[in-house]
Amino acid sequence: CNSYFPSPLQLAALERQVFDFLGYQWAPILANFLHIIIVILGLFGTIQYRPRYIVVYAIWTAIWVTWNIFIICFYLEVGGLSKDSELLTFNISRHQSWWSENGPGCVRKEASMSGIKGLDSHSYISVIGCALEYRYIEVMHSSFQILIALVGFVYACYVVSVFTEEEDSFDFIGGFDPFPLYHVNEKPTNLLFKQTYLLFSPAGFSGMEGMNK
Repeated sequence: CNSYFPSPLQLAALERQVFDFLGYQWAPILANFLHIIIVILGLFGTIQYRPRYIVVYAIWTAIWVTWNIFIICFYLEVGGLSKDSELLTFNISRHQSWWSENGPGCVRKEASMSGIKGLDSHSYISVIGCALEYRYIEVMHSSFQILIALVGFVYACYVVSVFTEEEDSFDFIGGFDPFPLYHVNEKPTNLLFKQTYLLFSPAGFSGMEGMNK
């Protein structure tokens, strides 16, 4: 069966990674990177029949769902969180989501700085006309990732159960049992040693001399 179909959907995090890079959101960048690595590991596990890799992927999906729930709470400002804080940038910069200035319909207003002569610089004032506020775009991204992660988790559990049943059935018919092969080879080998011993023993030599006479 095509047991790795959710993995390409999970790689939708690549799109999210691009926009997080544009917005300098370092915490999401790190989380997305780990997610992509684990998805590739899970894909490798399904192709190469490695249930342990798939189990790692299933465990990570639970962590990934928790992370995306946190992102939703962050942008909706649940539990005292603030979308304007520098938490996602590790307090390194004051950058916000890329969608805050580049969302659908957004128009960025700038004005020349006053009091500084000889500099052709601008000061950011506001963003207006957005058809959808950026925090809702981030919430939709996280909700989509949660949905895909849940599908991946269920299917990963199914694949692991299928692989386990196949291994158990193969072991039941002796596919992984080395003892039958050992016992089959044991009797001819012992018989060969006994024949060799009788042939080269003194009794064997005397018997051969009697036959020659």
